[in-house]
Amino acid sequence: MAEIWDPHGSLGRMLWIGGAQWAGKTTVADLVAARHGLTAYHYDYHDSRGHQDRRIAGRVARGEPVTDPDVEDVWINHDPAALAAQVLADFPERFEWTLDDLRAWFTGRPAIAEGWGLRPELVVPLVDSPQRMVVLVPTEEFRQHQLRTVPRALAVDAPVSDPELAQAHRIARDRLIAEDAVRNARRLGVPVIEVDGTRDAAAVAAEVAEQFAPWLRDLPVPAPLA
Repeated sequence: MAEIWDPHGSLGRMLWIGGAQWAGKTTVADLVAARHGLTAYHYDYHDSRGHQDRRIAGRVARGEPVTDPDVEDVWINHDPAALAAQVLADFPERFEWTLDDLRAWFTGRPAIAEGWGLRPELVVPLVDSPQRMVVLVPTEEFRQHQLRTVPRALAVDAPVSDPELAQAHRIARDRLIAEDAVRNARRLGVPVIEVDGTRDAAAVAAEVAEQFAPWLRDLPVPAPLA
């Protein structure tokens, strides 16, 4: 376990849900948090909002253009392997921003952080047990179901010359990033839970809570939500 600056002790009490896009991480984290009276941190929300300011500041410091890369260049001119490699290379810096967010918290109880940027190889060095993390990944059939039914999964959210190619690149990129998460999880002893759509979110959340039972077992159960 690496030494980390943890002024309020909250990082040491964190539970982590990582994994692939479209696996239900946010829903599962919210269900576990509500059941056990925990606080949940949603990586995607912060990464696309508060972290954008840090991203731009970093570009300024490096003398780079402050605008985001051109979407046509990103989604049309780069193949999925290159797209995945770039995202994976960016994750460590983005993870540091997440740790900065969490350092500001005081949580007497455990808290849950969820998001695709919470990678096993980044989390495991910080925790006292790899069992403090789970990786959720959809089966290919469930991924395709999510792509058909989740509005935000249906297209690259920007005008490009070939939307079908851009979407194909995005799907293939996400698949490669998911495979990387699974490989690292299994290498590091982090449990992997496949989500295939045959169980509802509550059932998956119950399995995740059972995985986290050593840190949840003795917590007083909060009063039911009104």
